[in-house]
Amino acid sequence: MRIIAGEWRGRQLRAPEGDTTRPTADRTRETLFSMLASRLGSLEGLAVMDLFAGSGALGLEALSRGAAHCLFAEQDANALRALRANIAALKAQNRCDIRAGSAMALGPGKRQFDLVMLDPLYESGAGVVAIDKLGRLGWFAPSAWIVLETSRKEAPEIKGFTIETSRDVGRARLHLMRPAPPA
Repeated sequence: MRIIAGEWRGRQLRAPEGDTTRPTADRTRETLFSMLASRLGSLEGLAVMDLFAGSGALGLEALSRGAAHCLFAEQDANALRALRANIAALKAQNRCDIRAGSAMALGPGKRQFDLVMLDPLYESGAGVVAIDKLGRLGWFAPSAWIVLETSRKEAPEIKGFTIETSRDVGRARLHLMRPAPPA
């Protein structure tokens, strides 16, 4: 596993020990960030969330490509060790906020994020629940892009969010969505 592009291009990332975490494959990340680049142009200066973060590969890729800050939420102890090691190896501590716990445990948003990426356990429904809850708690900017990685079998629907596109990559399905405009 490595950083695909940007400041840290080619740098290796440590994967969590054990089999409870499934890191997003390099090819899937490359496809995702290509999809984002075609919509956003640049990630320069964005505030990013990486929920169900695992190794932190998604958030660290965003930081490498110019995002200003990333909040990571992860509850698995092995994944947290890998995440902290990856952030330290890249000397990115001043651009990262790690929340050791469930993404569902985040309280009301104190700031809004521009790009939110979720990679929960496939077929758990946790991503849909997290998006719904965090959206109601004010974590997402009105113009935010939300990325949910699921298995190819899943077709999430979340009230108040519009799926702009979905793309299958290997065993994964990437969904890009936005908060729906107020009625």
